[in-house]
Amino acid sequence: MEPLVNTVRPYAWGSTTALPGLLGVAPDGRPQAELWMGAHPGAPSLVRRPEGDLPLDAVIEAAPAAELGDAVLRRFGPRLPFLLKLLAAVAPLSLQVHPDLAQAAVGFRIENAAAVPLDAPHRNYRDDNHKPEMVVALGKFEGLCGFRTPRECAELLSALRVAGLDPHCVALRTHPEEEALRAVFSAFLAPSQALVAAVAEAVAREARSDGPHRKDFALYDRVARAHPGDPGLLAALMLRPVRLAPGEGLFLGAGVPHAYVRGLAVEIMAASDNVLRCGLTAKHVDTAELLRVVRFDAPPVRVVRPVPDGPEEVYPAPVDDFRLSRVRVAEGGPAVVLDATAPHILVCTRGRVRLSGPRGVVPLGPGGSAYAPAGERVAVEGDGELYRATVDTGAPQACGDAPIHPYSAAS
Repeated sequence: MEPLVNTVRPYAWGSTTALPGLLGVAPDGRPQAELWMGAHPGAPSLVRRPEGDLPLDAVIEAAPAAELGDAVLRRFGPRLPFLLKLLAAVAPLSLQVHPDLAQAAVGFRIENAAAVPLDAPHRNYRDDNHKPEMVVALGKFEGLCGFRTPRECAELLSALRVAGLDPHCVALRTHPEEEALRAVFSAFLAPSQALVAAVAEAVAREARSDGPHRKDFALYDRVARAHPGDPGLLAALMLRPVRLAPGEGLFLGAGVPHAYVRGLAVEIMAASDNVLRCGLTAKHVDTAELLRVVRFDAPPVRVVRPVPDGPEEVYPAPVDDFRLSRVRVAEGGPAVVLDATAPHILVCTRGRVRLSGPRGVVPLGPGGSAYAPAGERVAVEGDGELYRATVDTGAPQACGDAPIHPYSAAS
């Protein structure tokens, strides 16, 4: 077990104060959106050692069997299959969707055959992996996730009283669910600027009203103000608002359109860069590929709550790329001992904790993190809270207190 030095990604939507506040450092005025913990080649963590800091991906590459363990090495190859983040959003992220494993493999192969550079702005698939993810709120957290039912979409759009939306409301009320959602979502990917402006004005008006949808329109108004003139506003109106309390989570499988809007959270995902954007962005939107990947159904969005598993509280997920759990300790209480057949990363989110292992003691305050290879037992003491990311070497689990999307499981 060794402490990590991590990279902060300064994306424009990031808060200037949330991560510095958690880390206990002075803000520098720049957005600080994500703190990455893992071996992703885009910003690998550094393992702090007496002889000097080493990138975690290089540490794993040098001894994959020792670092990952046999089960992870056989299942995922010589790489850490997850990426852990602290995410701090003050403005909405892009509206996006992720492919499943089969779609990613085909898309990656096609773009490679066409000699599209991996860093090309118009490239859709930068690897052959899927990107399921889970977010767990550290404070109040808002986002958009999954389609409303066609009836709910029609009701919300009708409340705006914009004539250009009337034909879409008719389609939503009269066509079968998949057909209705596909037709209207497709149209909303390329609306006229006049319709976008009219909808943004109506959303702002309804956000100030006392109508039944005022709270939801206030969230959409935040989206519109952050991305003025962006056609993604119309697509966003078709998605369900999600509001998480601290400690509550949300799992996002393949094909589910979503956008985080604001808040501080722990996020874990499969180690992939495959993102297809739907709007709220200046980046490339490949409409044809997007429509091939999006799942046009409207199952209920379910909050994931942790369930006890020995000394941990685990956030169930229907994939084996990652396993996320929460550990809480109190000063003077017994140590919590964490076994792992897979590598694990631990990040402190509250208070101060001490991690003890064969190589010594690592103290962590908020935002501090440490890495331990497969098979290394870690004892946790102190007074605080931490989250542990590892790989699920058992059977994937359903997401807590509710049914999951039928297409979320890894294929």
